[in-house]
Amino acid sequence: MTVESGYADIFGPQVPRTGDGGQTPTLALASAAYRDGPVEEIKKADNDWHQTTVKPGRPWATIFRPNLGEAFSRAVVDRMLGSGRKPLIQSFGAEPQVVVEHCLAANRIRRERDNKLTAVMVVCGLLFLPGLLAWLLVFQIRATVAKSENRQAGAFGTVLLVAVGALAVLFLVRMPFGGFWGWYARAAVVMPVVGWFGAKQICERTARDLRERWDSLLSGSSVGAKVPETVPTGPNATAAEQLRRSLAELSAEQQSNSVFYAGPKGILGMGTRWGSWQLAEELVPADPAREIHPFRSWDVVRSIHDQLRMLERGPLNTGGFPTPSIRHWIVTPIGENASAVSRPEGTDVEAYQVKPHAIQEICNKQQFGAGDRHYLGVQWTLWDGQLVITMLITVTVLHATLRIEVTGHALGPVNGLFTSKPEAPSKEVTKSFKPWETRTVKLPLVTTNEVVRLAVRAPLTWYPPLLNWLGGTIALPEPFGLRHAWADQPWRHRFMADDALRAATPVLRVVHTAAIKVLKENGVDTEKFGARSAFLSTQVQDPAPRKADLYDA
Repeated sequence: MTVESGYADIFGPQVPRTGDGGQTPTLALASAAYRDGPVEEIKKADNDWHQTTVKPGRPWATIFRPNLGEAFSRAVVDRMLGSGRKPLIQSFGAEPQVVVEHCLAANRIRRERDNKLTAVMVVCGLLFLPGLLAWLLVFQIRATVAKSENRQAGAFGTVLLVAVGALAVLFLVRMPFGGFWGWYARAAVVMPVVGWFGAKQICERTARDLRERWDSLLSGSSVGAKVPETVPTGPNATAAEQLRRSLAELSAEQQSNSVFYAGPKGILGMGTRWGSWQLAEELVPADPAREIHPFRSWDVVRSIHDQLRMLERGPLNTGGFPTPSIRHWIVTPIGENASAVSRPEGTDVEAYQVKPHAIQEICNKQQFGAGDRHYLGVQWTLWDGQLVITMLITVTVLHATLRIEVTGHALGPVNGLFTSKPEAPSKEVTKSFKPWETRTVKLPLVTTNEVVRLAVRAPLTWYPPLLNWLGGTIALPEPFGLRHAWADQPWRHRFMADDALRAATPVLRVVHTAAIKVLKENGVDTEKFGARSAFLSTQVQDPAPRKADLYDA
């Protein structure tokens, strides 16, 4: 599907828009593109329902392994902008387009670094290949040994490097042969070392730049993601045009009114269902001499929709609710362990949006058996996007029974891994003359092994599949959405939990009041509905969230 709307939002530096209060998760997720820790750290952000898979590369090619930022930014860009990608889950409380743009910016910064490192590798490595291979073999052995938990094995790696260095010096002094090949052999020993020094300077400059962006994002300075490759420079810039369209399509899918119910996982993107309250009574005429005036589920839903708009108003000036987002949702059921979703298609769908007439028809007719269902949702994005509270209302009429169900969903903050700021590398060492005391020693920002890793990877970055095969990559949890994949439960945060629980009672009362009003207007006896509503109003004050989707059957 081609989406033409929203192009004006993707040119130039991008900063999160503040209208929906989703800056914190957006910037936290975007900062992952600039991180330099081990790729295995992404596993720390897994939750009960979604796990990220770290795919290892070849055992003999650990020197090609990516770090967290490299693997994350590449995986996110491929998954969210790749050709033929599968549908995405909306990121409520965040802006996925901004995160993707930061991933593109991080890839561009690394690509510029890799271009320079490739030139160094060609001049100082490829032309002196025997020496380069010998040094790489030493570093590969050292890196493999360093992984051992045995301290003696770890010390052996350092001793090995020193010993090889001493042999190299001896080889230079006492060359076994002369002439051209003698000088070439000397150069083959020295030039890879010279190239390493040049590569170290390049790597350190880029590492400082990436860390500054990482820190700026988490400090709230909203550093812009410069993505010039999304701006076509001429009629033949097909790659830029395709990237621009992909970003616009991503933005359109984020605004879709179609969501997916995955059993105990709840509605994907909205979090698990923690509470459910149902009002179900028989439709009896208020006047036995007259029949009930015919009405449909949509009439009740429309009345509830109008009354929910008044939630931010109250009799007292005490702050209260911020303005909520009130939308009609089409909910599609999928399996708990489904690996993909399929969005509705056809003439009733345009730019990922189910049209209003189709929504009304689903609301009135698809209430029993197979098919999508209609829900009216009222949603708050709180705590600067860290908490998303969604209350969903559905109205069904079967035979002479009207049922109004209100369910609560809560999506918590992004995992703390994404909100951790960069720290300068350091270690604690024992003082020489005071062994009972320690001191902090600063370490180089880029280690020796890291320089070698980046220099070796650089020539292969032009073909990512080969690099992924050698060094490994990460597989994002499916069905994938940036926000819910790494969200924690809100119940560990006292105030977040309070906000989720407090929202239920007023919403439930507004829903019941609006529904009973429609029933009265259409000649329905509302005595039983009122009694049931009063009972539920008492029940909803129970402060304990429950796993409403886990049935004890």
